[in-house]
Amino acid sequence: MHDLNDVPVEVQPDRTLRVKIIDACGLACSFCHNEGTPVAAPGGTGRVSIYLRTNGADFLPARIAADADFALALAAVRGSLPTNEVHFTGGEPTLHPDLPGLIAIARRLGLTVGLTSNGENGTAVLPAAAAAGLDRINLSVFGTTPAELAAVQAPRLASPKLAERKLTALDATIETATAHGIKVSANIVIPDRGHVDRVLRVIERHGRSVVVRMLVSLEDGGASLAAMQDVVDHLGAVPVRRIITAGASDQRVRYRLPDGRTLYAKSIRHVRLPETCADCRFNNPDDCQEGYYGVRLYRAVNGPFMVGVCIQRMDLCVPLGEFVMSRRCREVAAFRDEEAVRLSRLHATPATTGGPRPGWPVSGPEYPRGHRNR
Repeated sequence: MHDLNDVPVEVQPDRTLRVKIIDACGLACSFCHNEGTPVAAPGGTGRVSIYLRTNGADFLPARIAADADFALALAAVRGSLPTNEVHFTGGEPTLHPDLPGLIAIARRLGLTVGLTSNGENGTAVLPAAAAAGLDRINLSVFGTTPAELAAVQAPRLASPKLAERKLTALDATIETATAHGIKVSANIVIPDRGHVDRVLRVIERHGRSVVVRMLVSLEDGGASLAAMQDVVDHLGAVPVRRIITAGASDQRVRYRLPDGRTLYAKSIRHVRLPETCADCRFNNPDDCQEGYYGVRLYRAVNGPFMVGVCIQRMDLCVPLGEFVMSRRCREVAAFRDEEAVRLSRLHATPATTGGPRPGWPVSGPEYPRGHRNR
């Protein structure tokens, strides 16, 4: 692991709202958490939500319509928590029949819009999404060959021929997004050293048109970090900046490759909400896999908009109207501000503080845990 003591640190307060706009998806990845909700139409695809048996989810997710109700919901969240960005998730957001309409609503409210996608439908919808104001797309890359992608699918979708079509669609999505001025990144989880060659192939295949972000696996952070370091060493990458999200568990290191390209290594900090997480049964180093990652917005089938703060504790979800008036909402807002101040002081320059900046990884609240595609 590179010594990061002298790498500049950038602290960015959390100002993002994640919105699950649709549950449908054309893949059935074995590690999918489905934003914490049950699969709305499990049918014969074999799609699952890995935390469902233990997270207490008690509502089915509805497709969010691009209407006045959605605009009011976004405005309500923004009015109670400082928010400058929405990030659409699913399911697969590019399967939403009115993705440009949702983007336009968020843009009219002054919000930047991003989304996470597997790339299966980008060619069809990204031109209109770009025209509506989509800023960026994070593409989840699960393999570079049909066999690799098929290997992480439920049996009903574990077809190399289907996987080949999905990979072709992913390549077309990258081309379409780039052509329409959408920023593109490729997220790839690296569980252990057995996946180093796969990651290197992703960087070779896509790294000239997109920014590649390695994500640490939730299952074994130590083995994953070692594998990430192997990739960095193999490529001769040099760390240039650490970026920490204050008030959420996200952190990343930006590397520069010898040819000038950028590579990110993204991980999870040991972050908890001071009140909500204090007595949680998962609040230990082994069971809390995501930490406090931020606020999520859902729409319940035949019900209200719901707000959640943890995909492993969906029983904490409450109706939007209740959330904006709640103590938890105030807790989130205060925690964001307090972490921004604390981290800014912690990572200030030696001339300001009289002491060195700590490196990464370190113990306590800065210790990196694993990550899934985001």
